[in-house]
Amino acid sequence: MKRVVITGVGPVSPIGIGKKVFWDSLMTGKSGVGQITRFDPVDFDTKIAAEVKDFDPAQYIDKKEARRMDRFTQFAIAGTKLALEDGEVNLDTINLDKVGVIIGVGIGGMETMETEFTKLRDRGPSRVSPLFIPMMISNMAPGQVSMTFGFRGPTMTVTTACASSTNAVGEAYRMIKYGNIEMCVAGGADASITPISVAGFCSMKALSTRNEEPEKASRPFDKERDGFIMGEGAGILILEELDHALARGAHIYGEIVGYGSTSDAFHITQPDPEAKGATRAMELALKEGNADYDKVDYINAHGTSTYFNDKFESLAIEKLFGDHAKDINISSTKSMTGHLLGAAGGIEAIATALAIKEGMIPPTINYEFPDGECQLNYTPNKAVKREIDYALSNSLGFGGHNATILFKKYR
Repeated sequence: MKRVVITGVGPVSPIGIGKKVFWDSLMTGKSGVGQITRFDPVDFDTKIAAEVKDFDPAQYIDKKEARRMDRFTQFAIAGTKLALEDGEVNLDTINLDKVGVIIGVGIGGMETMETEFTKLRDRGPSRVSPLFIPMMISNMAPGQVSMTFGFRGPTMTVTTACASSTNAVGEAYRMIKYGNIEMCVAGGADASITPISVAGFCSMKALSTRNEEPEKASRPFDKERDGFIMGEGAGILILEELDHALARGAHIYGEIVGYGSTSDAFHITQPDPEAKGATRAMELALKEGNADYDKVDYINAHGTSTYFNDKFESLAIEKLFGDHAKDINISSTKSMTGHLLGAAGGIEAIATALAIKEGMIPPTINYEFPDGECQLNYTPNKAVKREIDYALSNSLGFGGHNATILFKKYR
């Protein structure tokens, strides 16, 4: 079996684009939540979201090509370009047949869908763009990445709701581990801060309505939490077979050593109240990585700031780790980035890899009122220095999808 390492990261997030600003924002507890600007939310119960600010696709993509892409695909290409630059990958010196692209997408081109449906409704079918389908479909994120950079290995989309990009990273890890490819562009992208998406989540009563205090609205594990905050962006990583990375002198952030994926088989939106699926996903990742439970120092939690998710994820951690659960630093970086939906696991994998490399735990901001049903160490409000040997990143999606990645400090 091959060893798999992380050699490049490309965050496109509501708290910053690029590794340095993203990490600095995590360490200072910066919130990326504000009033929605991508449309007028006056009639909506929720008027706040975590938008990617100051994103200019022309910095990453030819202007003509960018106009042929939905925003989520633009994010995917930008994240890939940043990750390749960060990893100092020279495309002229690697075998492009051995480079895969696996990107998780939760929803896809909703902005394009709404724009073209409006044309259909108001002006008739002949006005719908011939680019509608290739702009909207989810597989265009990895498809366009492969075409832009010439990668000819396996290219696919994973769609498992909010677990999408954790599954994508896990599947990429397995492909490299079993020797199918030498390198993979892996992670997620989503851009669904649109009227119909926000209206749908509002109707489910899933979103926070703390409109007057947007920066305090995402408050995972806090007793006063009232729903999640929609986010957007991309989290793209370069995964690489260890010998391949060493041969080109790559910088290594950490190693991926385990992956667990399960289903609750319980409910379309609500997690299993016994947390069996989430518990087993973590257990499987630890088993594959041959990691003792008491060696886990950090968990980047799914931590959405919804009542059931935070309660049952905490239960899963308690069930699996027993007495050691209280010794683990846990944080939800969604408290700062909001919930990037299909891109959440990708951006959180980056946060976890950087935490291992830097020996710093990102905080859970807005943690003010402890909840008796969530009684673990959520790293409240301030980053904490800690050497991390093993870390988990959890993602739990609608439909009962659970995915966990096990990271290890590279030695």
